[in-house]
Amino acid sequence: MTTANTENLSRIRVTAWSASATLTLLPLLTLKLADPRAWDFTDLPLAFIMIAAVGAAFEIASRVPTDWAYRTGAALAAGAALLLIAGNLAVGFAGSEDNVVNILFFAIPVIVLAGALAVRFRSAGLATTMACAAAAQLAAGLVVFYHGYFTGPLTVAFTGLWFSSSLAFLRSSRASVAGAVT
Repeated sequence: MTTANTENLSRIRVTAWSASATLTLLPLLTLKLADPRAWDFTDLPLAFIMIAAVGAAFEIASRVPTDWAYRTGAALAAGAALLLIAGNLAVGFAGSEDNVVNILFFAIPVIVLAGALAVRFRSAGLATTMACAAAAQLAAGLVVFYHGYFTGPLTVAFTGLWFSSSLAFLRSSRASVAGAVT
């Protein structure tokens, strides 16, 4: 890595961790300003763990591969997983967070994690894994729609995130194959 790339990556890492800290501390401010019943102090450790997990995933992704397509795919996947879990825990996508149908949405990050481990975080396998996550997201949206809950915009947004991650990993795998051939 060149010095410019190292400095650029260092700035990105500082920005990513600063954003994670901000996202963790923001609920404290809203707790004081908004309805005190909306958030409880017991919710904050879970939020911190989820945001730290995404930060750690980005740290690992930024250290392993050298191409930005892989890093973009990893950032999209980690962000989608964080938003999916946090949103589902906070308010639930289908009715309230207590609705049993919401369990379907928790299966998608599990699919992603299991797939990533199975393909050993290789970009070609991750492209397929993220495509499966996009299909699972779409299927979950259709199932909850069948049960009378409309999650159309969320289904489209998350399916788009998973699919964009898949395309980024596909680009990374093609670049690594092209680099190996030349």
